[in-house]
Amino acid sequence: MDNLDRVNGLGKRMPGFVWMMEGSGAPGTGNTEAKIDGDPQYVANLTVWEDAPSLEKFVFGTIHKQFFERRAEWFEVMGEQHFVMWWIEEGHQPTLQEALERLDMRRKNGDTNHAFGWDLLRSQG
Repeated sequence: MDNLDRVNGLGKRMPGFVWMMEGSGAPGTGNTEAKIDGDPQYVANLTVWEDAPSLEKFVFGTIHKQFFERRAEWFEVMGEQHFVMWWIEEGHQPTLQEALERLDMRRKNGDTNHAFGWDLLRSQG
């Protein structure tokens, strides 16, 4: 949590960053108020990027990677898929409800052009 503003701020300054779902703006909280189904154990992280390479550079090519690799120290391992990406029209800001629907699609159907993970992107790359 001490580095949340640092990492989010870096993401917002990265080439290709477009938008991030924000919380109250209180320092060190990120978007932790957006609980899924009211459960404080489930916090949403929703961002929009111009393209997959820009997102990939942020996730795996910056200090974000150090925190990503240590995620098991702060988060419980979930038994089901909890990450999803999808393409949107320029100017669209996705909602949390939309993200949950896409996640459900991926859980039910695996990777498709409507809901996917890194593997599908890399296989098309």
